Amino acid sequence: MTGHHAYVRYSPEVETRHPDEDEVIEKIIASMTRESEITAGRHNHAVRASHAKSTGLLKGELRVLEGLPGALRQGLFAQARRYPVAVRLAQGPGELLSDSVSTHRGMAIKVFGAEGPKLAGHEGADTQDFVLATGPSFPQADAASFLVAMRALEAGTPMPAAVKQAVSTAARFAQSAVKAVGGPDVANLEFFGHTPRHPLADRYYSQAALRYGDHIAKVAVFPASRELNALGDGALDLRGNPDGFRKAVVEFFRRSSAEFDFRVQLCTDLERMPVEDASVRWPEEASSHLSVARLVLPRQEAYNPARQAYFDDVLAFRPAHSLQAHRPLGSVMRARLKTYAALSAFRHGRNGTPEREPRSIDEVPD
Repeated sequence: MTGHHAYVRYSPEVETRHPDEDEVIEKIIASMTRESEITAGRHNHAVRASHAKSTGLLKGELRVLEGLPGALRQGLFAQARRYPVAVRLAQGPGELLSDSVSTHRGMAIKVFGAEGPKLAGHEGADTQDFVLATGPSFPQADAASFLVAMRALEAGTPMPAAVKQAVSTAARFAQSAVKAVGGPDVANLEFFGHTPRHPLADRYYSQAALRYGDHIAKVAVFPASRELNALGDGALDLRGNPDGFRKAVVEFFRRSSAEFDFRVQLCTDLERMPVEDASVRWPEEASSHLSVARLVLPRQEAYNPARQAYFDDVLAFRPAHSLQAHRPLGSVMRARLKTYAALSAFRHGRNGTPEREPRSIDEVPD
């Protein structure tokens, strides 16, 4: 609980759809598909329209904590149990760039054994996906503003890698300047100029809201184990290594396991913690992040050809792969529900690799 604050109860009325939202989403899909056509031609292979370059491909467990208070015992977290998971770490852009272009990054988690009613289109599956990224808020407020940003990204896709590296470097210096004078993280600068620290040292956020059973929440994953905290917050030395993030993750898991806290930030005030504006960072003083589970990733070979082919070309991680109890909420999330499906269909169709939603962690290669 958060002092005297009461948690907002979920109801369909917490969402307010703009009249032209469906048209805007179709334009987002069209723009991202054009971008995907460009990168597919460049790489002679269709890659994800975002988070294309994987840096860690992992198997582990999500362990729901015992003794959670009632407000936290919701949906997937209703009872203490262990779920197998597949986890994909990746760089943010929808193209395969050198790690010298340091943008935001992502962590996608596929939970197996998720029992209960699912969203339309996911019936019959027993998985729950959480698609997370660095930065506690989304760079754009809603689908309409995301469309504007997406068209700018589409226009920049054909540009040389050296230009993208220069943009990334400039944004990183700007973000550092803001922090130096005591300012907060700026979402757009975080997106383009993320500090090139070890991928396992980062925090990852849903950024936009989702249903949390009877309530509304954002979720996040924070490094928790001693080995992760020892990585520090500084930048990796990537000189001469265009795949330095992947190398760092592989080397880490050859010697160590990793544990993260899976945390929930429950909405207490729809004015200060809006559902429809994903660019607003929900304040910790209004509701703190509370631990509900432990993400445990044992020592393993974190990247090999079999895993790369399966994670990158077969699997799809989508907000729509969800229990009804964790329905994505708000304009950005409604856009994601449609765009992820359309872009996955493009990628799998272009590569001639049918998408398959696994029924067991045993289908994920070792």
